[in-house]
Amino acid sequence: MKKRIAVVGAAGYSGAELLEILLAHDGVEIVGLFGSARRDKQGATQGFDEVFTRFRDRLTLPLQAFDVDACAALKPDVVFLATPNEASTELAPGLVAKGLRVLDLSGSFRLKDSSLYPKYYGFEHPDTGLLAKSIYGQPETNRNAIASAQMVAVPGCYATAAILALSPLGKAGIIKQGTRAIVDAISGVSGAGRSLNQRSLFCEVSVQAYGVLTHRHTPEIEAYSGVRTVFTPHLGPYDRGILATIHIDTAPDITAQRVRDIYHTAYDNEPFVRLLKTGNWPSVADVRGTNFCDIGFAMDEANGHLIICSAIDNLVKGAAGQAVQCMNLCLGFRESNGMASKSGSGVSR
Repeated sequence: MKKRIAVVGAAGYSGAELLEILLAHDGVEIVGLFGSARRDKQGATQGFDEVFTRFRDRLTLPLQAFDVDACAALKPDVVFLATPNEASTELAPGLVAKGLRVLDLSGSFRLKDSSLYPKYYGFEHPDTGLLAKSIYGQPETNRNAIASAQMVAVPGCYATAAILALSPLGKAGIIKQGTRAIVDAISGVSGAGRSLNQRSLFCEVSVQAYGVLTHRHTPEIEAYSGVRTVFTPHLGPYDRGILATIHIDTAPDITAQRVRDIYHTAYDNEPFVRLLKTGNWPSVADVRGTNFCDIGFAMDEANGHLIICSAIDNLVKGAAGQAVQCMNLCLGFRESNGMASKSGSGVSR
């Protein structure tokens, strides 16, 4: 019997990407589609394929205004929240109280320290109890905890690219004490969401830094990589993908081969992380539409300086794909089910 899935916030970019992956998954059935509680209710009776015409004749369920009782009545095995941050804080507690398993793609339950939310998210967190119980949903670093969790906080897109590059090095203790990693990352404009924003207009798109020293993924990167960080995001003139360039100073006598060995140990058996050969560098084109994270690096051994580049698709590994990885762990599927992995197709169990 297929597992039953409901998606809230289905009309956003991440929600639509999530549905594409779920439609390719042989173990699940999409039983409910809801708009975000913070969007207007226009089109609440439309078929979803009328809102996103690329789903024509593939997904004709109605896009409903969200109601917790209506969602619970569908008896979903998993509810995905692809909703804005404050909407998730409003919706998740009610769903969890109904006994439902929730996978939240917003940032509302990622940071364990509730005091950080006013500074980085602009609101006081209203449910510190659920925040304390939520599990950070990065399979490569937290797989066992995800499998048994009722409330999973799917990582942020920039944070995913940075943490996968940094966490093995932080755990190995090769970063020079007292230094910080410099993380500069550029994202396609889909990372800004589907809502109308002047910066996202075709004629306005440029290359521009934003959120300098204030971006909400900074404390997330530090908390889950274990590495102190200076993070600067940039918006780029393309639709999707993140390329992060990371500089760190290493402890004495660290070699490029040591770094490569650390990455091999961490990721050789991971289905979605690809370590590139020396001299090869990640590209957003190579990960577009996939759940892969590509990592490449170069080492200045004489000066103890390491440069790492990582690339992901912000809508897949940075959002929907990673959420499906978590779902697969929660429901007992093969982790790559529904997505291509290093071993090939992930469609069959």
